[in-house]
Formats: sequence, structure tokens, C-alpha cells
Amino acid sequence: MPGPRSGFPRGLRDLHQDRHGDGVREITTKAKLDYDQIVRDACKDIGYDHEDKGLNYKTMEVLNKLEAQSPDIAQAVHENKSIEEIGAGDQGHMFGYSSNETAELMPLTHSLATKLGWQLTKVRKDGTCAWLRPDGKTQVTIEYQKGADGSMIPIRVHTILISTQHAPEVTNDKIKEDLMLHVIKPIVPVKYMDDDTIFHLNPSGKFVIGGPHGDAGLTGRKIIIDTYGGWGAHGGGAFSGKDTTKVDRSAAYAARWAAKSIVAAGFAKRALVQVSYAIGVVQPLSMFVDTYGTGKAGKTDEQLCEILKRNFDFRPGCIERDLNLKKPQYQRLAAYGHMGREDVMPAWEVVKDLSHEAW
Repeated sequence: MPGPRSGFPRGLRDLHQDRHGDGVREITTKAKLDYDQIVRDACKDIGYDHEDKGLNYKTMEVLNKLEAQSPDIAQAVHENKSIEEIGAGDQGHMFGYSSNETAELMPLTHSLATKLGWQLTKVRKDGTCAWLRPDGKTQVTIEYQKGADGSMIPIRVHTILISTQHAPEVTNDKIKEDLMLHVIKPIVPVKYMDDDTIFHLNPSGKFVIGGPHGDAGLTGRKIIIDTYGGWGAHGGGAFSGKDTTKVDRSAAYAARWAAKSIVAAGFAKRALVQVSYAIGVVQPLSMFVDTYGTGKAGKTDEQLCEILKRNFDFRPGCIERDLNLKKPQYQRLAAYGHMGREDVMPAWEVVKDLSHEAW
């Protein structure tokens, strides 16, 4: 494909300010859906089945405020256009990141925090820790050593923080004991923990009131948790609730695909890929690659950027096609992140073979 402008200056990246924020969600469908039942089923699956937990899927009020997309956007983006002609559904810049510090080529901090959250849900739903309630958060702090080549080497886990909603009758001692035994030990490798590792387990001392009664915000805004936990960069757009003409979602997946493929090919130990768009415009405005000085095999960041242009088609419609983004798969991605998901293995996690570029 004709790539983004090749003269994009080294070290210069686009800045983007979202004028209207990210509160609007846009999905295109001709299906007739029972939105009330979909919402109730989602809350039931999460575990909100009683008022004591903050919400009851049986008795809660569901308000449907969905409206049609602006025809001005539709005509500029996708109406009467082939796959190759589909324009970006919004302006902005998107990032993909990869690091060789874990098997899934993700930051270890993000990987462990996400897996702890998954384990917290598992032991709640299977009854191992029957006192658990749906609301919960995890956080992992790791000490790194920066290699001479720019790579990030995990040394030890400094702090593990878990805050979880609980039944009113359980004691703090029981909470800490169960979280250590059933959540932390099965997930965090022993080699990363030592006598100085700090554990903050329900540090507030009481977390009975949770869910929307305890702390509520705009859904879909957990964008850092959905990506890399603060590593790399993020353009600001959330994923959930957007169809895949919205490059906030699709181009972020494509950038992850590209960054992971660079690292998997051995061209770098870490890689950040940025691509930017204008609404209704087919071709990306720019592309940028930063390997943080970890590039190998004699390849500069500029050369890696050219490799990506030759091997990846960043036109919105082509991303949608190449990553099979119309496939139903997003419910499982709505929790535990969209990147590094080897349990689901979406197309953007299947690296593209770049061995033919190893000159």
C-alpha cells in the first residue's frame, strides 16, 4: 500500500486533543437487540445479584438512550465505500507497545496485575473465597534495571496492592490470609518476591459497599488497563463500545500487532509504534517507531518504520479485514485487557512473520 508520509521527522510525534471527550460510543448494526436483557445478563455474569453487593440485575433500572449515528460521519467514513476506501472514524493517534520481558511480550507489571484480577474473579466465582464480592482492584509495582541496550529487566516485585469488596462478616485477617494463599501465590512467580516485598491487602480496612453505590464513573475509560498499564503511550481513546471503523480501537490493535511483530522478530527488545489519522481520510497521516535504543540487527527506527509500511496495511478498512475485527470477540476482551491475551488470542496477538526483512 502507499504508506504514511515517509519524511516524518525522527523524534517528532503527533499531539491530539479530543475536543468532545470520549463519552460517546458508536456501533453500527442492523440487528434488533434486547438491550435491557443484554445489560442485565452482563451484570448477572459479573456477580451483581443482590442489593447488598451494590446492584441487583433483577431489580435495577435500565435506561436506553441509544440514538442513530450522525449521517455526516457515516458518509465520510464508510457509506458506499469498498474496504480499501473506508476512512478513519475519528481523528487521533494510536499506540502499540511490546517488550520481551514476558512470554506474551507485555510489561510484567501489567501482566501480573491483570492475572491477579483474573484470579480474584476465579476464586470468587468457584467458591474458594465465598466472602469475595464483585468490585476489586489490583496493582503491582516492580523494580526494574535498565540494560545498557535500553531493555527493561524486572528484578523484584516491590509492592502488591489488592483492594476487594467483601462480605460484612469476614475479618481482615481472613481477607489477607486468603488473598495471599489463593490469589497471590498461584500467580506471582516466587523468584520475584523476597522478604522485603510489601503487601497492601485491603489497606482501607473495610470495603463492604462497592459497585455503583461505592464508586461510579464513565464506563469504557479504563484505557490504560486495557493496554499496557502505563508503559509505552496512549492516545486517549477508549476501546469498548466502538465499532471498528473507529481507529481508537482498530488502529490500537494494529499498532500492537506491529510492535509485537518487531519484538518477536528479534529486531528490538522493546518497541513503540504510533500511527495517526484524520476523520474520513483513508491513509494514516503519519507513523513513528521508537525502540528505546534496543534495536538490533543493524536496523534503525526509521528502517523499522519502513518495514512496517511494507508489511502492514494501516488503512482502517484493511485493518478491519486483516484482523477479522467483525468477528464476535469483544465480550471476553471487556475485562482483563485487550493486549497480551493469549487465552483468547485475537488476531493482533498472532505475530506476522518478518524474517524476510532480516537483512
